[in-house]
Formats: sequence, structure tokens, C-alpha cells
Amino acid sequence: MIQPIIKTYEIIIIGGGPAGLSTALHLAKRAPELVCKTIILEKAEYPRPKLCAGGITIDAEYLLESLALNLNDIPVRLVESVTLLYEGKGFELKPKYRHPLKVIQRDEFDHWLVEKARERGIEIREKTLVENIRPKNGNVVVETNNGTFHCRVAVGADGSNGITRGCVLKENRLRAARLLEIHETEIAGTLHSDDKATFDFTPISSGISGYTWDFPTLVKGVPTRCLGIFDNNLQAGRARRSLRSVFIHNLQQNHYQLGDIQLQGHPLRLFSPFQPFSVPGVLLAGDSAGSDPLFGEGISLALGYGLIAAKTIIKSFDLNKYEFNHYRHYILRSSLGQTLIIRKIIAKILYTFDWPWFQRLVWHILKPVIKLAGWIFVLNWAKRLK
Repeated sequence: MIQPIIKTYEIIIIGGGPAGLSTALHLAKRAPELVCKTIILEKAEYPRPKLCAGGITIDAEYLLESLALNLNDIPVRLVESVTLLYEGKGFELKPKYRHPLKVIQRDEFDHWLVEKARERGIEIREKTLVENIRPKNGNVVVETNNGTFHCRVAVGADGSNGITRGCVLKENRLRAARLLEIHETEIAGTLHSDDKATFDFTPISSGISGYTWDFPTLVKGVPTRCLGIFDNNLQAGRARRSLRSVFIHNLQQNHYQLGDIQLQGHPLRLFSPFQPFSVPGVLLAGDSAGSDPLFGEGISLALGYGLIAAKTIIKSFDLNKYEFNHYRHYILRSSLGQTLIIRKIIAKILYTFDWPWFQRLVWHILKPVIKLAGWIFVLNWAKRLK
């Protein structure tokens, strides 16, 4: 049965996570006249649980500050230093003037962004599940469990498994990365503790194209360790140990006695510069557009995608053209796109050549070069995103 049209908007943002909220907040900042013509559709009700390690990098913090948002409004665990390891050796990242990482809980972070968006006049409709999206006669039809919406521009910020990807990527065959994650109360005697974060790339030699992480966080005010494993899945099809067994082995090596642990996991669709990012009337942003293939980092990139999407939408209204033929070009030419391309190249090299001697060369011998290159080419991209 065809559901009635509830309302027509100029802009509908599908998904109320960091990418969708960033898009709306940047629209409010740069084109406030569009705020009353914009709505965010979110399938859940805030605050809602979200599987995410919650790392806020310097780039994410810079993008939040550009929107006059202060992360200290919510509970944050400060990380004093970040260590990258392979077989127990590596190097430390400890910037002089900022914490290299701040850790939040996604339910609190997203809810905070939602409240800030509402304060700036952005309409957000919760418990509205998008069931279908289709361009039609120069507009976009968005069908939901609460009726049908029409708009001129739809932004797909509904994640790696969101419905909007199917509208833009007809075949949708991009490789999916894998993540597992748990939270444990801080335990005395573990190798990784206090306010330090550790990223261990030793699992590469077990056929895992990624790393394990261990860093501090706060769960309802309780100091906790966030533990997880990321697999780019570059070695899919090869004989290798299961992600779970590699993760548990790593935890045991670091003196965690976890008993019968309950792991949570989800896939990520990785960024590819060769894929489309739009069709007429529809843009992808955040994980819908493609996730970081090197680290699986999400929040800072989602915030950056939101800025590019907002700028593209504003330009389309100025020109009264909504084909978005140049959106892919805007992404790839931006500092966000450039860092994603560089991360993809590094991931291809680092995770393909999984021989122990090569990994030792990278992490133990070439670490000054790797540290400098990472600081210049992989991080600090947000300040250049205008």
C-alpha cells in the first residue's frame, strides 16, 4: 500500500550519526536559510547504543571546534600517549600541545550532537526507518515506516549497511572489513593500563590485515578498557586463524583474564576512490561512502564527509543543479580524500606483505621514517579541509 506523503523538504539526511549530524551542522553554519528546509531521519531513539571504540582524534576535535562545539561537554577519557607496536616493539606518539586521542561513548556523543543540532534549529525525527529511496522526476522519494517523504536532495549517512548505498552502488560489492570489541573494567597487572593507548600490529603475521587496540574509556563514569581487533579483510580467501582466536590470544598475552567473554562485531565497507559517491539527487557521506582501510577510524572521517556534503549541497542550491556529477571529484581532491587514498595505499602494502621480517623492518628499523610520514600524510588533514 502506498503511504501518504507526510511532508516535502528540500534536504533529507538519512541517519543521525556523526556524518549526518555534521552535514546538518555545517549547513546551519554556512547556509542558515536551508535549516528550516532540512530534516534528519533516524531509525532509533536517542540515546541509542552504538558499537564503536569511540576514539576522537586531533582531526575530529578540530572539526568539532570549527562548529563551536566543545567536547568537554560530555564525559571524556584523555589519552596521554599512543603506542604502535609489532612483537612488543614500536614507537610512541605524544604531541606537545594536545592529547593524541580522547575517548567517548558513542551513545553519549551522538546524543550530545543531536541536542546541539536541535539548538540550532535542525529538525530530527527519531524512530523513522527508511525502507526505500529512489530518485524520481528530479526529486527523491524516501519511503519510511512513518510514511513517504519527498525532497530535492537526500544524504545517505546511514552507515555501511544502510539502504542508501544500494541506491548509489547498484552492485555494492566492496570488500567489508571486520571488527570485534569488548569493554572490561580496568584490571591491575595488565600490560596496557593507565591513560595510554596501544595499537598492536602483531596479528598481521597471523593473516589478520589489521591490529588489536587497547585504550582507556569511561562507561557510565567507571574507568574501563576498550579492547578490540580490526581486520581490513585483505587476506580473505586465504587460510588463516579466526578473528576471535587471534583476539583472545592477544588478550591473554597482555594478562587479561576474561573468562567467557561476549564479543560484539560489525562489518565496515571500505573506501575506494573508484566507486561512485552519488547519483542525481542523492549523496553518500560517512561510512556509507567508505571507511578508512588502514585503521578503520570512523568519527573524524564522518565529520569531514559531512563538511564536504554540506558544501556540495549549498553549491547545488546556488546553481539550481542537483546532479552532483562533481561530488566524487570534490571528495578525492579534498584533504579527506587524499588521506583516505594514502591510507588505502599504505594498507595495501602493510597488510599484503605480512612476512615477519618485513613487519620488523617497518616497525623496528624504519620507525622514525614511518612516524614522520604518518604525521605528515596520514594525520592532520582536517585543518586543510576548508
